[in-house]
Amino acid sequence: MSFIQIDPRSSSEANQPSAPQSRRLPPWFKVRLQTGPDYHDIRRTMDRLKLHTICEEARCPNVWECWNARTATFLILGDICTRRCHYCSVSTGRPHAVDHEEPLRVAEAIQALSLRHAVITSVNRDELEDGGASVFAETIRHIRRLIPSCTIEVLIPDFEGNEAALAAVAAEQPDILNHNIETVRRLFPSIRPQGKYQRSIELLGRAKQRGMTTKSGLIVGMGESTDEAREVMRDLRSVECDIMTIGQYLQPTKEHLPVARFYHPDEFAALKAEGLALGFRHVESGPLVRSSYHAEQQVGGC
Repeated sequence: MSFIQIDPRSSSEANQPSAPQSRRLPPWFKVRLQTGPDYHDIRRTMDRLKLHTICEEARCPNVWECWNARTATFLILGDICTRRCHYCSVSTGRPHAVDHEEPLRVAEAIQALSLRHAVITSVNRDELEDGGASVFAETIRHIRRLIPSCTIEVLIPDFEGNEAALAAVAAEQPDILNHNIETVRRLFPSIRPQGKYQRSIELLGRAKQRGMTTKSGLIVGMGESTDEAREVMRDLRSVECDIMTIGQYLQPTKEHLPVARFYHPDEFAALKAEGLALGFRHVESGPLVRSSYHAEQQVGGC
């Protein structure tokens, strides 16, 4: 077992000259690097069933901790996104045809791994009429059939505001419906140019009206002020969002948005306290927090 200080770039990039903020990470960015039997079991299962995880595609710093705890976030609808967000390392381009056998393979992987809680997310598929909502729904149905005791969280795109798409997912009654806001209102047009801040807020509100337990995530350190981060929390609570995650942005490659600043752990603790005071049932806030971090622990209180 060893500890490493995270370098969010790939190993080849780590040997190249880069901006100072890419190298000089604060001392609290250390993770335990350990590839035990559970880690390898998840790796083999994903490879055997030809599945993707957002853990790998988004270069998540928690992959060792989560996989060793038999937790992984499945990425459906392929691994090529139709959008280009300036903080995200998922590939952008023209996606492949929808794999209609994928929902069953996801359920089979969850069954093989004996997961108690499954998190399902996807790339954006804006070229599809329903944005891929029917594939989310089919995945939930297969999981319910094969592993009825498993709780399910879906992390959905905005479906371009398509109400029928949201209704199709909500009809399958996932335990948590997550849609990440990601950044503050002012930065949305430059960082998420194909998304809309208000559309994301309204989607969460419509999901709540359908009886869903809702969740959203904010990434800080991309140029927002703390007051703007607080505004996001208030906007999420205005539509009765139940759960919030807050984590530090890390520049995945030199082509992506540079880090504006690193928040201190005390600032994350303060944001958590403010979120709870606003009425969130659960706030997961810290430098290494990502939207699926400790997701299983968030189901019980909701």
